[in-house]
This record gives sequence, C-alpha cells and structure tokens, in this order.
Amino acid sequence: MAEQDKISLKEQVAMLPLLPGCYLFENNRGEVIYVGKAKRLRNRVRSYFVESKEHSAKVRVMVRQIASLRHIVVDSEMDALLLENSLIKSLQPRYNILLKDDKTYPWIAITAEEFPRIISTRRLVRDGSQYFGPYGSISAQKAVLESIHTTIPLRRCRQKMSRESIDRGRHSVCMQYHLGNCAGPCVGHCSREKYVEYVALATSILKGDLRPVRSYLEGEMMAASRELRFEEAGQFKARLEALDRYSSRSVIVSAKIGDIDCFSLLVDGDEAYCNFLRLRNGSITAVHTATLSVGIDSDEQSLITLGIQHIVENIAEKLAPTVLVSHLPHEALFEGVEFVVPQRGEKHDLLEFSLRTAKTVRAERLKNLEIHNPERHADRLMEAMRRELRLDREPRHIECFDNSNLQGTNPVASCVVFRNGKPSRKEYRHFNIKTVVGADDFASMREILSRRYTRLLEEGAELPDLIVVDGGKGQLSSAYAVLEELGIADKVPIVGLAKRLEEVFYPNDPMPYYLSRTGEPLKVICHIRDEAHRFGITHHRNKRRKNFITNELEQIEGIGTKSATELLRAFRTISNIRKASLEEIAEVVGMARAKRVKEKIF
Repeated sequence: MAEQDKISLKEQVAMLPLLPGCYLFENNRGEVIYVGKAKRLRNRVRSYFVESKEHSAKVRVMVRQIASLRHIVVDSEMDALLLENSLIKSLQPRYNILLKDDKTYPWIAITAEEFPRIISTRRLVRDGSQYFGPYGSISAQKAVLESIHTTIPLRRCRQKMSRESIDRGRHSVCMQYHLGNCAGPCVGHCSREKYVEYVALATSILKGDLRPVRSYLEGEMMAASRELRFEEAGQFKARLEALDRYSSRSVIVSAKIGDIDCFSLLVDGDEAYCNFLRLRNGSITAVHTATLSVGIDSDEQSLITLGIQHIVENIAEKLAPTVLVSHLPHEALFEGVEFVVPQRGEKHDLLEFSLRTAKTVRAERLKNLEIHNPERHADRLMEAMRRELRLDREPRHIECFDNSNLQGTNPVASCVVFRNGKPSRKEYRHFNIKTVVGADDFASMREILSRRYTRLLEEGAELPDLIVVDGGKGQLSSAYAVLEELGIADKVPIVGLAKRLEEVFYPNDPMPYYLSRTGEPLKVICHIRDEAHRFGITHHRNKRRKNFITNELEQIEGIGTKSATELLRAFRTISNIRKASLEEIAEVVGMARAKRVKEKIF
C-alpha cells in the first residue's frame, strides 16, 4: 500500500493488466468500498473514470471517494465471478449488493430429544433438531402447529423425559392427556416406538404431505368402529375432520408439480426483493423474502444470485433438482441444479404468485419506511421519479395544470403543487379564464401557463422542477410554446399526461413513453392528476353555482349584476338572504329594492 500511495490513481489504472480478475476500490481510510469483476481489468476499471451520461449518481459519488485500488488476477472469468462473490461476503463493501434482512421468521422445530416435542421458534440452533419453514407469518405457522396438535397426540410439556425417568415414575400426566391431546408417554401409556411413529406423521404434515396422516386416522377410525369402540372412533373422526379443515386452508398449488423451489426477483430503485417458495408434494411449505441493497453496476443476474445464495446458506440448506426463477442466476455457483424460467402453465402461475408475495413485502416495507423515516422515503421516491421520468434533477417541486368547462361555459383552470411527492395545498391556485371564448382547451392552457410563470419570473420566485400538463400532445405543445416564449423551456422540464395513465409525452417527441405500472412514480403521477381534477372541478362547480344564484337575483326587477354581487358578498347564500330581515337587506341595497327581493325570493 505504501508504494500505491506514491502512485497516482491514473497511473494505477494504466498499470492494470488486460487479464480477468477482481478489482477493489478503497477510500482514503483504506476501507474497501466496492468489489468488481472483469474480463479485462484495465478496460473495466478505466470506464469508471471516463465522464459518461450512463453513470448513475451513485457511481459518480463512489468514484469521488476512490483513493486507491487493488486487483487480483485469476485464470478465467468464471474464477473472477467466484472470487468476487467471496470478497463481497467477507468485506461487505458499501457500494456492492448487500443483504438488508433484519427480520427473523418463525420456524417449527422437532426437538432432538428421546421423546421429541414440536415447538415454535425464531432461532435456528444446530443441536440436532429438525427445522421446517420459514413461514411467511406467525398465523401461517400457528395453523400448521394447530393441525399437528389436534390430529397427532404428541406431548407439549417441557419435562426432560427419558425411558429411565419414565420407568422410575418421575412424571405424571397433565391436562393435555385428559383432553386426549397427548398419548401419555410420560407414564408409559405410549411406547417409545409408537411415539416415534407419531413424530413421523407430524413430520409428513410439516413436509406438506397429508396422505400418511389421513391413512393412519382413517385406519384407526375403522378399526375402532369394528371393535365397537365408538367413542375412540369418534375421536379419530374429529381429528380427520380437523385435518381436512387444515388441508382446505393450506396453499395447495398442484399435485402435478411435486417437489420444486421457486425464486422471483423484484427490483425497485435502490432495493430489490428476492422471494423464495418451497413446494413439497404440491404444497407450499416455506416462504421467505430477502431484501437486498442494490449496488452500482448491479444487474438482475447478480441480484438473484446473491438472494439465492443467502437463502440456501441460511434457510433452504439444499435446493430441489429443479428450481423455477424469474431471472437466470450465475449457475456455476449451484452445482447439480437446473434453473428454469417458465413461460406458461402452472409453473408460470407459481412464479407469478412468488412475485406477488415479493410485492406485498415491498409494500409493507415502504409503508414502515414512510412512517418511521419520511425523509429517507422522500429521497428514495424523488430519485426513482428522476430516473423513471428521465429528468436531470429530482422533481422535488412539481406543478400540474388542468382545464375545466361545461360546453364552453364558466371555463376555469387549476394548478396543484406537490413537494417531495406530497400535496402542498396552500400553494394550489385557481384561474378564471379571461381571454378565451368558448371551449378552447389549448388556448386556455396557453393563458394560464403564461400568467403563472410570467408572474413567478417577475417576482423572482422559485420555478418548479417539473411541469405536468393534463392532456396529450396538443396540450403539451401549447404549454411548451409558452415556456419557449418566456425563455425557460431549457430550465423547466415539462411532460403531458395522456388518457392512459402510464403514457407520458415529452416535447418534440410524437411517441409516448410508458411508465412502469408497478413503480411508485406512476402512483405519484396518478395522485397529481387526481388532485388537479378534484381541485379544478370543485372550483368549476362553485363558480357555476354562484353564477346560477347571481342570475336568479338578477331576474328580480331593479336588481342588476352589481346589486346581486353585493347581496351575495353580504349574505353568502340565497338561504341567508331569505332568513334576513327587511332592514338588514335594506342596509345593502336600499329599502325599495329590499322589498322587491323579499317579495320574489319567499
């Protein structure tokens, strides 16, 4: 490192070989901030230090922190992949893909005891116990435990039990035995061999195979019935019904699919979600979603590879021979496994179910993030909107315009303002169209944008980061022409919203740009449009109502527009005018006209 300190970063890059390997970027404290792989080290590393519009903001920030670099040459690109994976796990560099899981999921364990218990746990302890799961929720786990306890008479007590302690009579039966929920191994009513059979039946339930338990219960019920032990037969029948109820509640995908694992990847800005489903005998027996922090140069293949590795090492232990995936991982890291991307049929439906589960986890995480860390949520949302709408800066300040008229009458317009993705209602503005006659939406849009931004420029006020026009290419062209006249077309980006919510138009581009239907930017755009509609329509209705009332007053002899306006300003509504005394009305329009008003509106 001492020699590298004397050599400039540019010289270090120039000295790199054109061979496969891994490179490590370090900051001025000697911390590794990024690990990457390359087929040709020099070409790949040099690309970071070349000015390019393709570089994201995160890449530019990282490059400014690089103080030195190291490299490791390997024999092949595949060796570089394996080495990169190992280095990322051990060093946890800030700008690489990192796991963000901070949640422990519920498991079911069969304890490693002479008379095993089946318990709920959130800790995996390598003590010989068998673990099943994880379960996506505690309610799902409880449903499985309830099914086992109501169908198989296993013990629930925490006594340290062995055949020696049983022979010495150190235990006594508990309430569960008297309720018929325990076979009573503690007092020798159930042999060790018979108890092991019960544990095997419980294991089959945990593996998603209910057939052995159903066969056992049906056989015992029939045997008890033949021997006229009807009370016992009734107990077995009740357990069989409980098993059927559990079967109807469990997620049965298809008996044709058999044993298979499934992984789906959902990328959302700086985070990604890798969902895992385990199927045994056509039933989902485990669900888990790993949350990843997306690093620089992160592609779907690298993200899903890390997600699968994490789940295999910490949860699944071993993958099924066939694994369904939404994106193909680096298969060299998983020997003896066939990865398949299904295009249709039941397996494709299973993959879609996995993706919906990942979306649910994302929605819960975003909700918690917005509640507990609103500033971070706003930063993340603004960066996502900048990227999705192809803007040069984050749209922290957005203004949206909408026109409203009824067959050309009472034309009005509205301007709603959003800051950091949320409405700033105190900055909303109404516009009464003054220079346009009839229903000319294009001319109305030109008028209100000209009035709005001429005033802001004269006052030296802040211009928005983005202007949104509710309308297609025609409305957008009219609005953009105003910005050109005012000389701010290159300072403020503007987009037009088509009738289809995901379609966005840009100036001088005849083709629409389609926003992602699953991303947050589309939700914000929809919210902005809805607010502009609501605010504009409310003002339009109020204006129509006021004009209707004014016209009603003007029909009274001697009451003109001025008198009608003064009456409404004083009493606000016709109802208040009806309730007012003759003297109160006379104070506004005089006694003679007050008498006419009283005669006509009562």
